Amino acid sequence: MEWSSRRSVIRMNGDKFRRFVKAPPRNYSVIVMFTALQPQRQCSVCRQANEEYQVLANSWRYSSAFSNKLFFTIVDYDEGADVFQQLNMNSAPTFMHFPPKGKPKRADTFDLQRIGFAAEQLAKWIADRTDVHIRVFRPPNYSGTIALALLVSLVGGLLYLRRNNLEFIYNKTGWAMAALCVVFAMTSGQMWNHIRGPPYAHKNPQNGQVSYIHGSSQAQFVAESHIILLLNAAITMGMVLLNEAATSKGDVGKRRIICLVGLGLVVFFFSFLLSIFRSKYHGYPYSTILKTRKLSH
Repeated sequence: MEWSSRRSVIRMNGDKFRRFVKAPPRNYSVIVMFTALQPQRQCSVCRQANEEYQVLANSWRYSSAFSNKLFFTIVDYDEGADVFQQLNMNSAPTFMHFPPKGKPKRADTFDLQRIGFAAEQLAKWIADRTDVHIRVFRPPNYSGTIALALLVSLVGGLLYLRRNNLEFIYNKTGWAMAALCVVFAMTSGQMWNHIRGPPYAHKNPQNGQVSYIHGSSQAQFVAESHIILLLNAAITMGMVLLNEAATSKGDVGKRRIICLVGLGLVVFFFSFLLSIFRSKYHGYPYSTILKTRKLSH
């Protein structure tokens, strides 16, 4: 409790972890974030998850329900590598709940890859494991309001400057490009990112390997949605070029070149997109086994 009065998240090394988290008896639950925050680890996901973790811990510390039933701690790989080895942990960040009695169960490990690391999602998981309900309070963020005000000012200023010539509002190409941007954003999973708050990518602290494509069909990284957006845009460009080559009435040689470029874009990038789909949905291409039975009369 004295440590919690000084800071919301208690930093622990191997000795403190074994004494206050692993050793019985205890009458309190402990949430531990295993991470790698040192600059040489280059774990940007760890820093992002740590910000959300700090928001959650501060919400608990300054809430009226604050008690000695729950504590938030952190174990950094460079300060407690022996803890990582003891738990056979080879990835970071990882959130675990250590109950007052018994060993942690499978559900006591937070499914970060599927749910993301938003403070609200962590609070729901903690409520499920400990019956301690934490209302998340975030510091005020006016960046969205400022950005919206700047956008409105920019559009208003543009309309004012062009008030004598507003024909560009009826430009079909401009509206088509805007519609495509919205379609690309939604089909690539940007709304899922906004709701779940997944990490941008995943870096293995053991070997430093960075993964931009999630291996499961139930989750994704932010970088993955950006890659899918670019692939969809390239395929669409190829289809536009193919349509242009078929409908235009220009030089035949030029139309043939446009057709080949469009076909190349569609074939190459759609193959790339299909390979990503295959890596996430194991067992693709799907097949149907038909069984026939001979009926004897």
